[in-house]
Amino acid sequence: MTLEELNNYFHLLGQLNKARELLSSLQAAAAPRSPQLDGMPHTPGYSDRVGSLAAEIADMRARVASLEDEARWAGHEVSRFIDGIPDDQARLIFRLRFLRGLSWGEVAAIIGGGNTENSVKKICYRNLS
Repeated sequence: MTLEELNNYFHLLGQLNKARELLSSLQAAAAPRSPQLDGMPHTPGYSDRVGSLAAEIADMRARVASLEDEARWAGHEVSRFIDGIPDDQARLIFRLRFLRGLSWGEVAAIIGGGNTENSVKKICYRNLS
């Protein structure tokens, strides 16, 4: 497996997380709210937030489902590659970075032992084909 393939999977996870956040925001915006009972007259007409956002919510749900399918398929390939890495530390670095989506700095902090971002990157790059 190449670094490009691993990075593509990493970016796919990022896209999936952003799409999920957008879907959550759309659903929150469409949620019913309690009416304002202030006794003041309001402008005529009726605004249907749910109806106006329904198409966007449906499209975003389809996008999330598509990205989840793609991530599931690619995740199997990445997991199989990572499981074949003989060194325990390197395997953990790959799991944290590419399966969990952590930054290099976060990976270095978890690994500990005086490892820096650059040192965990080097360990990663040594194990790539």
